[in-house]
Amino acid sequence: MTAAMTTAPASASPPTTASVAVRPERPRPVLVDCTWHKNVRPADFILACGDGNSRLDGLHWSQWGPHGATATGVNMVNDCKPYCAAGHFHAYPVTVRLDDPRPWKKQPRVQHYTLMSLTYTGARPEGFKPVMIYPLWD
Repeated sequence: MTAAMTTAPASASPPTTASVAVRPERPRPVLVDCTWHKNVRPADFILACGDGNSRLDGLHWSQWGPHGATATGVNMVNDCKPYCAAGHFHAYPVTVRLDDPRPWKKQPRVQHYTLMSLTYTGARPEGFKPVMIYPLWD
């Protein structure tokens, strides 16, 4: 068996590729923590920066991008009974949603999430609503 070879006439144009408009990818927003560090998909996050009495642990992110971020995990909350130093931490399962990315004042080229919603999927801390919405620091 012999392979057949074909040649194009000298006047033939070289093959062209179609032009595709490529939009530059928007950088992923970050979650700014208590110590002003940028985080992407953190496994944990302190909510109560002053005393550490509320934090998110065991975060598993299913989405992270310019249109929001979603994770599941637990909100560890100190009951502060009889007072915070003697209180006990309790775990409350939550779905975390981050929204509204905007330029970060400290680094304006960096987009950071400015809203956090916690949806309690079971029990919740005393006095908390089923969905708690927190503005995030800038």
